[in-house]
Amino acid sequence: MEKAADHKEVITIPEPTLRRLPIYYQYLKNLESTGTKVISCTTIGNDLDFDPTQVRKDFSYTGVEGKPKVGYLVADLLREIEEFLGWNKVNAAFLVGAGNLGTALLGYSQFKQHGLSIVGAFDKDEAKIGRLIHGKRVLALEKLPGLALRMGIRLGIITVPPASAQEVADLMVKGGIQAIWNFAPVTLKVPSPVLVRNEELYYSLASLSHSLAKKMHTKTEKGEEGYASN
Repeated sequence: MEKAADHKEVITIPEPTLRRLPIYYQYLKNLESTGTKVISCTTIGNDLDFDPTQVRKDFSYTGVEGKPKVGYLVADLLREIEEFLGWNKVNAAFLVGAGNLGTALLGYSQFKQHGLSIVGAFDKDEAKIGRLIHGKRVLALEKLPGLALRMGIRLGIITVPPASAQEVADLMVKGGIQAIWNFAPVTLKVPSPVLVRNEELYYSLASLSHSLAKKMHTKTEKGEEGYASN
């Protein structure tokens, strides 16, 4: 008789839900710090301005179950979200690009709480190679493939200018890296098994700037907050 699998079935989760789960997690961590043991979807929805029905549906993807008329145990929710997102397993990563953004990411201590440990930094700028940044020695870029293979690194982070991003991605693929978190505003070409997540900072800024411009234009037309209408 075969033994039942001890891991949960991999399911496809909608992107909006995936984006909300970290929001729930931080909210629940804050509740836990205050000693709150039980919480309802209604309370969560009201506090976060989400539809309680959507909150319940989001939680269903993690496999956690609430109790009728009681709600969810905060500890259970935290544990299930951590497991679902893989935050209870630390992923070692290599980062390429020891500039301002790369340095900021290397110094962000909260990553380990979310399952990420940047264990190596690389650059091709001779002025940066050999520097110690937040405890990580910056190594020459050409060393990445060999080290990634020897250390079994599966996650790479790209924080280089657009013109260099594809070269870095190619070296990561050569080193056996299977998932790339890309901060460069460029579309990378990688083999289909390799996962790429683009952090669209420029798109987010453009969207925010456009929304702000529309808001200010509307206020100008209405003559609000000291703006005179034409």
